Amino acid sequence: MNDNNQNNSEMKIIDAILSDTAKPASGRTRTGSRRGRGRALRPNPPSVSENQAEVQGEAKAAAAESAEQQPAKAPARRQTARRAKPRTAAAETAAVSSETAAKPVRNAKNASQKGRRGGKTAKKLPTVRIIPLGGLNEIGKNITAYECGNDILIVDCGMGFPDADMLGVDIVIPDFSWLEKNVERIRGMVITHGHEDHIGSIPYFLKRLGTDIPIYSAALTIGLIEGKLKEHGLLSKAKLNVVKSRDVVKLGCMSVEFIHVNHSIPDAMAVAITTPAGLIIQTGDFKVDYTPIEGGPIDIARFAELGQQGVLCLLADSTNAERAGFSESERQVGFAFENLFAQAGDRRIIIATFSSNIHRIQQIINMAARTGRKVAVSGRSMVNVVAKAIELGYLNAPKDILIDIDNIGRYPSNRLVICTTGSQGEPLSALSRMAAGEHRKVSVTANDYIIISATPIPGNEKHVTRVINDLLKLGAEVIYKSMYEVHVSGHACQGDLKMMLSVTKPKFFIPVHGEYKHLRAHSQIARDMGVAPDHILIADIGQVIELDAENMRQAGTVEAGRVFVDGYGVGDVGSIVLRDRQHLAQDGLIIVVVTIESESGAVVAGPDIVSRGFVYVRESEALMEEARLLVKRVLDDCQDKHIREWSALKISIKDQLSSFIYKKTKRGPMILPIIMEI
Repeated sequence: MNDNNQNNSEMKIIDAILSDTAKPASGRTRTGSRRGRGRALRPNPPSVSENQAEVQGEAKAAAAESAEQQPAKAPARRQTARRAKPRTAAAETAAVSSETAAKPVRNAKNASQKGRRGGKTAKKLPTVRIIPLGGLNEIGKNITAYECGNDILIVDCGMGFPDADMLGVDIVIPDFSWLEKNVERIRGMVITHGHEDHIGSIPYFLKRLGTDIPIYSAALTIGLIEGKLKEHGLLSKAKLNVVKSRDVVKLGCMSVEFIHVNHSIPDAMAVAITTPAGLIIQTGDFKVDYTPIEGGPIDIARFAELGQQGVLCLLADSTNAERAGFSESERQVGFAFENLFAQAGDRRIIIATFSSNIHRIQQIINMAARTGRKVAVSGRSMVNVVAKAIELGYLNAPKDILIDIDNIGRYPSNRLVICTTGSQGEPLSALSRMAAGEHRKVSVTANDYIIISATPIPGNEKHVTRVINDLLKLGAEVIYKSMYEVHVSGHACQGDLKMMLSVTKPKFFIPVHGEYKHLRAHSQIARDMGVAPDHILIADIGQVIELDAENMRQAGTVEAGRVFVDGYGVGDVGSIVLRDRQHLAQDGLIIVVVTIESESGAVVAGPDIVSRGFVYVRESEALMEEARLLVKRVLDDCQDKHIREWSALKISIKDQLSSFIYKKTKRGPMILPIIMEI
């Protein structure tokens, strides 16, 4: 189907949906996706390096009954949200307003002032505050707090990955300082879906703020969170609650309705937050897919119903705001796989994709079953996700089609498909190890047909190209995005974003989930769709945004930023440490070791000079000898001047040696003097 025909068909569907939403709600109950049991793969501990590209790639490359539930008080590890008698969002707002009055938030410019109007005192409108603590002007680390009255609600708690200059840093998490100061007011956390940039910081959050805060999300997302908490020893203490689309959870003066959306992982949901000030919708990561692999199309009807009732503010995914048109259906990749499997002939097929893209993996399994092939999974993160998806019924694998990677030698090449991590060329991923000839079970040959079912993340192109070149040198045929349509994005393009704005009709709009250029592009789309320019805000993390029924205004800032996780250390690596690491990486290190007599200050031994990452000593003996003699002269001069303090000696050595080295080499290695006394 060409783009024009596809767009025309999609617009007809949209018109039908919008005309249907003008009718009263039918009261049908969504039962959710099928949940079955299957044989699970043997799980292994997760790998951060394998998850990294998954998160960034997704970010850069790309029920009819409402319910009400009180927060769970029992310490049960996993609970299911309770359905309640349906209420409209407008009715919910009125009820919430009467139950809990929000505390007034003073603002010098906009605060309500008492005055006489017709003999009556002006009434203060209820307010709600939106406080993004991550996910704006950056990719990843998504977390947003909502504050009204004495209550705080948290949406998502994700991690980010380090930039190239953050040497030695494993992951980046949000700064929880403001939340920690207000922990007694936090009523709960809701999670939109199970990608690392939305769940990756939960263990660190619970370790710092305590495990009494209930967490609500869909079954697969909760399952993935359980795996992370088990790894950190927190599973038995956490309060995890399973919800379904159109469930409603009451958290303090706010209530949250979960709404089904499409994304590159099952069980993705938007949240509609009813507050005393009005209804706020946060889409989470989403796209519009009318022919999804699992779970049904996005619940546009519910978004339209809420739009008719009145949406105060919309916060929407901006990742693909620069892409024209509509996002493509995941089924398009399935059609490509059908052709590629036929082209592979009798060769072994190896497919690299994101480990969390269960829909993609399902299509690989389906094609393998149709062509009589077995499927082996390689890469720890993919093994774990596939096992959990089968356990919860999100992945349907016919009996005996999945085999352990250790057993691939028992089958001929024309009966094998290997599904692997490494679509972004990560150095430690399974595909990279195959390309380097270092994989313990898979040796790539000319009899392999390799499909990279992903788009390279900006900045990862060199890594992906290196892997492709290495695979080609081994004789394999490699298929990738620029050659064939083997990947579609999980994020909404401009057409989808316009649809969301048109059906929700928000009074105010805040673009989220993206770098500044994405947020700016999305804000322009909102203007084109009729949102008033002064009702659109491109915010930043830590900014406090206060809304009432009539106004949106900036109301100060809170502590926000990045916290670096390096091994077991959380927050003990700062800008100074990173600067030192960059210095070491760029220019190397020179260590000067000298022993002096404590009373006279005379040099007893040394100075000896050791170099690491600066020059190869055996090829630079003359330079090292000159440096050694220079240090000796500096020490003799200090002795003549009766300088005995170690700090003064070290400064003199560093200053003189730095000048000498730069003059000789135009480089500035880190210089570390070590002085010992006897």
